Amino acid sequence: MSDIQVVEQKLVKLYNDELLAVKAGDNQVYVSINQMCEALGISAPMQRRRVRSHEILSEGYALGMVMTEGGKQQAAMLRVDLVPLWLIGIQINSVREDVRPKLKLFIQRAADVLAEAFQEGRLTADPAFEDLLAGNTPAAQAYKMAVAIMKMARQQLMLETQLDTHATQLLEHEQRLEAIESQLGTPEQCVTPEQAMQISQAVKAVAHELGKRTKRNEYGGVYGELYRRYGVNSYKALPKRKFDDALNWLNEWLQSLISDTPF
Repeated sequence: MSDIQVVEQKLVKLYNDELLAVKAGDNQVYVSINQMCEALGISAPMQRRRVRSHEILSEGYALGMVMTEGGKQQAAMLRVDLVPLWLIGIQINSVREDVRPKLKLFIQRAADVLAEAFQEGRLTADPAFEDLLAGNTPAAQAYKMAVAIMKMARQQLMLETQLDTHATQLLEHEQRLEAIESQLGTPEQCVTPEQAMQISQAVKAVAHELGKRTKRNEYGGVYGELYRRYGVNSYKALPKRKFDDALNWLNEWLQSLISDTPF
C-alpha cells in the first residue's frame, strides 16, 4: 500500500453509476474501491481486505485525498489496470442476481472507460453513445479516427520514452564498463596462434642447435630463458607487441650458435 498524490479527479459515468476516478502524480489512473463496491452491492471493507492481501492487487492499492461534498477525505483506490483482475475474483453468488449483468459489464468495460476519462476526454459509457458510434455516420467515423490517432500518438510517445530510456541505460552501462577497464587496466593482447607457432619453431631450432653442443635436451632451458626475458609463463601468453623482439632475439641466438660466435 502507498499514498498517492491526486493531481486530477473526475466522476466517470459507467452506465447508470458514477465512479470517482483520479489521476495521480505517478501518471496512473485509480478508482474508488468503495464506490465500485456500492455499485455492485458488495461489502467494501471485505473487498479492501481482499485487495490488500492479494499479491498482485496489493501493488495497485493506494490511499489518496479526494474532494467530496463534505470536503477532503481519504479514499481507498485501486489502479484501473487491475480492476478486471479484482472483479474476476468476486464470487458471482456474492452479488444480487439483478446486479450480475452489471458485474459482467464492469469486467468488460470499467478499466478502459476509467482510463479513457483522462486520456481522451470521454467521460461516459452510455449505451446510447455506443449506438451512435455503431451508426457509422461521418461524425462517428471522424470520432473513431480521432480516437485512433490519439491512441497511436500515445503509443508512439510511450515507445519513444522506452527507447530513450533504453539508450540512456546502454550509455550508462558503457560508461561503467569504461570506468572499470580504466581502474583494472586493459589486458594486453597476446600473440596470434600463427605467431605463437613461429615462436615455438624458433625455440625448437635454438634448442636443437644448442643440444648438439651440450649433448642434452635444451628445450626446457630455451623456453625458460624466453619466459624470464619477457615475464610470461607460456610462449602463447607473449604480448603481441613483443613478438618481433622475441623472434629477432631467438634468431640472433640461433645464428650465434651456427656461426660459433659468442652469444
